[in-house]
Amino acid sequence: MKIFELKDVSFAYLGRFPALRAVSLEVRAGEKVAILGANGSGKSTLLRILNGLVFPQTGEVKAFGQPLTENGLDGAFNRFFRSKVALLFQNPDAQLFCPTVFDEVAFGPLQLDLPPEEIHQRVEDLLKLLRLEALRDRSPYELSLGEKKKVAVAAVFSTNPDVLLLDEPTASLDPRSTRTLIDLLVEANEGGKTLVTATHDLHLVPEISDRVYIFSEEKRVAAEGRPEELLADVEQLAKWNLIHLHKHAHQDYWHAHLHEHPSKEHTHNE
Repeated sequence: MKIFELKDVSFAYLGRFPALRAVSLEVRAGEKVAILGANGSGKSTLLRILNGLVFPQTGEVKAFGQPLTENGLDGAFNRFFRSKVALLFQNPDAQLFCPTVFDEVAFGPLQLDLPPEEIHQRVEDLLKLLRLEALRDRSPYELSLGEKKKVAVAAVFSTNPDVLLLDEPTASLDPRSTRTLIDLLVEANEGGKTLVTATHDLHLVPEISDRVYIFSEEKRVAAEGRPEELLADVEQLAKWNLIHLHKHAHQDYWHAHLHEHPSKEHTHNE
């Protein structure tokens, strides 16, 4: 089953600033799909289109076999779609609005009219899993960026959506929190959930994807394939501005590393 289908989708902010150009792709149920690309290549815009927050000027978008349009997201389909798909924003400040961490995580389940006992249990389980218990009564706006990100993650998972759209999910997280989140995502996928993740963390891509789309700086799909194949082509990764060559001196010779962008992870090219 195809969850999303995009055909020749183009989008420009204010009708003048191109963000996507003639993009075609698909996401099937149960897949882990990674979206890679340099800053400004259209990754975040793509996720907003998949979440029905913005709509392309040209091209066609379908979700669950139905046209995903502004008029189509109305009535019964809108409720169905919102119960199935959730987006984690790159910037948690764009997502958090409740007075306390507990309220933030409980907000989504409350909209689903779940029994109070089930809502409470979901919130408690996620607070424990993401080590947020001590912050339950704090305002999200009083937290560090990394803490806010974990609260946003908990809020997204609290509705138990079938499809998770994740915009740089590990940004601002410490190593332990990153590992917890990746394990959570892998477990969710093994349980049947569909993941679409935009990320710069190339070393995480083999774990969080079965298939990869790479976007060029021209805001088009430049490549599609399995992660092990695309990540092995360092020349093309450099061309797409996903890694860069960094030179430095070692006494009487120069040494070059290929670095991920912007991550500090790197491989050697001597």
